[in-house]
Amino acid sequence: MSAAPNSAEEPEPRVHVRDNRRIDPETYEVREPQASAAPTTHSGSAAFADRDAAVDAGAVEDGAVIELTASLAERTADLQRLQAEYVNYKRRVDRDRDLARTRSIEGVLKDFLSVLDDVRSAREHGELTGGFKAVADEIERVTTKYGLQTYGEAGDPFDPHIHEALLHAHAEGIDGPTCVEILQPGYRIGDRILRPARVAVAEPDPDAAPAEPEAEAGTQEQDERVDEAGADEPELNDQEK
Repeated sequence: MSAAPNSAEEPEPRVHVRDNRRIDPETYEVREPQASAAPTTHSGSAAFADRDAAVDAGAVEDGAVIELTASLAERTADLQRLQAEYVNYKRRVDRDRDLARTRSIEGVLKDFLSVLDDVRSAREHGELTGGFKAVADEIERVTTKYGLQTYGEAGDPFDPHIHEALLHAHAEGIDGPTCVEILQPGYRIGDRILRPARVAVAEPDPDAAPAEPEAEAGTQEQDERVDEAGADEPELNDQEK
């Protein structure tokens, strides 16, 4: 007679069989990979995992801030460099534009110099009358408006930078090379000479006797007066002395 099964015995553990075959043996189709079961962790491991995740997130955030700050500084430096280049370019363009305008005005005014010489000659000979005078006055007004200046007068010290000597002579009463006659006036715009003044130059005569200084002449006259006064006084004899 067989023994009855012991109800107190522990049940046998069930065996779970998983089919990990990629090919379904029935349909012969490729199976999708099964999700693996997540390992069971206790509460302490979960806390450590959360802390590590927070640390990693903070590190990622700090790294992103540093990267953005560096990128912002680089873009700011590029913008400042581009702005400086633009300012320099604008200044250079404005300077070139002003220079081109000045050169154009100078070129036009140079063509009017011969006309102004004719107007000056006609005025000196009393021929500047009537309608011709009105036209001449308007030409002089327009040229003066654009900065044309006339220079050169008799008695000016000779300067080879702004004068052109056409005649040379010696004269008395001057201390150095002097413009004694203006043959053609000079023209300039600001500090730029369009045409030097053409002049006759005189220099002191090297053969002339040098003039005596005024102080010595005054002393000599005083001595002569004293001598004349002494000659006019009568001589005294020994008894009168």
